[in-house]
Amino acid sequence: MKPYFSFLLILSFILLIYPNGNSFVAPFLRNVNDPPPKIIRTCCAFGSDLKISGIPFKKITEVTSLGEIGNHVYLGGKNEGNGIIYTEKGGFIDLGHLRDIADWTKYLYNEILTSKGNYKEITLGREGGKKTLNLWIPADISNEDAANLSGRIAYDLSVWHEIGTWFGTSFIPFVPERYSAFSPEDQYSNLTGAVLGVKALTHEQPFELAMTSLVKEMLEDLNAVDTREKTLEAMESVVGDWWTRDIKLPSKKVLIKRYVKADSTLMPWIVPNLKAVDLKPVSIPAYGDEHLSEMYEINFKLNRKFPIDEIFPDREDRCISQHDFPMMMVYIEKKTELLEGEIVNELDAKEQKKKKRAERRHRQ
Repeated sequence: MKPYFSFLLILSFILLIYPNGNSFVAPFLRNVNDPPPKIIRTCCAFGSDLKISGIPFKKITEVTSLGEIGNHVYLGGKNEGNGIIYTEKGGFIDLGHLRDIADWTKYLYNEILTSKGNYKEITLGREGGKKTLNLWIPADISNEDAANLSGRIAYDLSVWHEIGTWFGTSFIPFVPERYSAFSPEDQYSNLTGAVLGVKALTHEQPFELAMTSLVKEMLEDLNAVDTREKTLEAMESVVGDWWTRDIKLPSKKVLIKRYVKADSTLMPWIVPNLKAVDLKPVSIPAYGDEHLSEMYEINFKLNRKFPIDEIFPDREDRCISQHDFPMMMVYIEKKTELLEGEIVNELDAKEQKKKKRAERRHRQ
């Protein structure tokens, strides 16, 4: 079977079985002691009525509304109404991304508390290569520091997911996901998920109930729009600028602009022609604390998808850590700028062809 045909079959299956951004993880397979999968809830493609190459009967629109978000369930649940929602103060929020990083924060918190006074190595699976977390947790670490550390590590892992996706890592072989790397809403949603996860861990309610309350409070605080239609209007107002439906998924050229930032404080992207008041930056708690940074290291042994010689010309092996992210982000930012120019030129050429065809029809 040809890879492209396999890709179509696999993608069709995913789209039909998981249309609402719910969990890939069957309930009977969940174990709170195991690391979460690298994708817990299906990712949302930025845009609306996106076409899929080779599947003419299917279009993708993954938005949600305040009335659909449902209760938070650790590692995902069928009643979570995940998707993208627009907020006046925080831009677009991807609730699947947000919930995933909050759940990672909870998992990491438990690992940190059980590692007090010891060194611990945790294999986190493969994502662009082998991924390993090393912990050196003091015996006297406070619950507050443990929560802040878990949020910090969860955010680093979310940054790696975006980096890896840009370079071609994907959940299923032959199904490229570059179209979703560093989407306009990804990083702000990821960082917000880490922040809410930390808050939920120190909340008076159990984690799931706390997350349910915190997500609703966050959306109210950011002035989330109240209907799907308003989110779609916001999406439509940046078509041709941030994204295009003139190119089909899974092409990476569906996204014109990408938010290539991995700072500990992020500002949201707001739709230019919509009124914005008091934009809300989001910051990971205690990210600048040096004593927390000394308690962990995430190691990656990269596969051949990564151009190590270009990014790290003096490196003799393919091993990196979270400390190498800044150099990788600089590389990606330069490449996305080139890609944006390429996409704009391609779309301009398509538009010129449309005009010429219309002129010929008019003359006839």
